[in-house]
Amino acid sequence: MPTIQQWLNEYGENHQNTTNKTIHWICVPAIFFAIVGFLHSIKLPFVITGHRINVAMIAFVFMIIYYFLLSKTLWVGMFLFGTICLLINHFIELKFLMPLWAFSLLIFVAAWIGQFYGHKIEGKKPSFMKDLHFY
Repeated sequence: MPTIQQWLNEYGENHQNTTNKTIHWICVPAIFFAIVGFLHSIKLPFVITGHRINVAMIAFVFMIIYYFLLSKTLWVGMFLFGTICLLINHFIELKFLMPLWAFSLLIFVAAWIGQFYGHKIEGKKPSFMKDLHFY
């Protein structure tokens, strides 16, 4: 398994254009947020302290373990961002006018369109086409 520095170096090689980098700073977190929303929409038949458990909560635990093993610095950031995504998705599910999965789908599609547009500007195909770890 490559080190985090090797992944970041290779990722950086494919993201040199300033516009593409800006698009990625917006779209990559948006895609993550949308995936959390999809997983949050899948309810499990368990309740802990009055909260219905969903697949996003289980995935969050595994993601945190993965990032802890990969990089302590990234672990902190992913823990914070993942927690914020869980909380916002929970709020959207409770208060928004459309189902969470539908809202997540809109975000997911728009963010991927942005990603591919950024790579068109860059003139290079997305890194995940070469290695799924970049996703």
